[in-house]
Amino acid sequence: MLKREIEYFFGALRFFTRLPVPAWVGHSSEALERATRYFPAVGLLVGAIAASIFSVTSTLWPTTLAVLASMASTLYLTGGFHEDGWSDMVDGFGGGWEKAQILAIMKDSRIGSFGAMALVMLLLTKFCALVEIDPLAIPAALLAGHAVSRFAAATLLRALDYVRDEGKAKPLATRIGGGELLFAGGTALLPLLLLPLPEVLCGLTLATLATLWLARMFHRQIGGYTGDCLGATQQLSEVAFYCGLLCSFS
Repeated sequence: MLKREIEYFFGALRFFTRLPVPAWVGHSSEALERATRYFPAVGLLVGAIAASIFSVTSTLWPTTLAVLASMASTLYLTGGFHEDGWSDMVDGFGGGWEKAQILAIMKDSRIGSFGAMALVMLLLTKFCALVEIDPLAIPAALLAGHAVSRFAAATLLRALDYVRDEGKAKPLATRIGGGELLFAGGTALLPLLLLPLPEVLCGLTLATLATLWLARMFHRQIGGYTGDCLGATQQLSEVAFYCGLLCSFS
């Protein structure tokens, strides 16, 4: 039982990152289906590495460079997996008029003008938001942002249908169970305890609104989600969470 759960976690880690996993962990669609509950746990690990990079580099460099170093580390760890999904999604929904056209554009490996502009704006917004957060709180923000945003993406597996006959995300296309989603949510909530409650509530509100907006758009225009849609949801909800932490009503 425990070994099986560990295998599911490593399966998610191998799918979403470049981090090495033990040789005994096998490849199977069933294991990857079960791995969805560990999306936020993978986010915690990626966020922990990013937070560590920031903490170390901030002792040597200004906050701006330390934030850039932490962002670069996550891009390396994930291979820009989610960022690629974001740019492909924007290309598809920005340039397509109907479902077939949107899906065809998203499948094209080349990046278009819509995707390029969106990717630059996304990374720039993420950088600006993180730089504005109290440097002492940035490590906790990174932990929470990476975990919460991956939970946001996981909710699409519960609410929407997978719309491709095949694709990278096809093994994940099974609807996540209520218990699995609850486990994922509990994992995502853990790092929030390290941040002030008012800022957390604002961050969660904006991340939720971003997720709902994208989910509604996906449902209306293509009838569900693709792997690129999951990546886009993770990225936008992460940025929205950081922006929410900066909300002030005084």
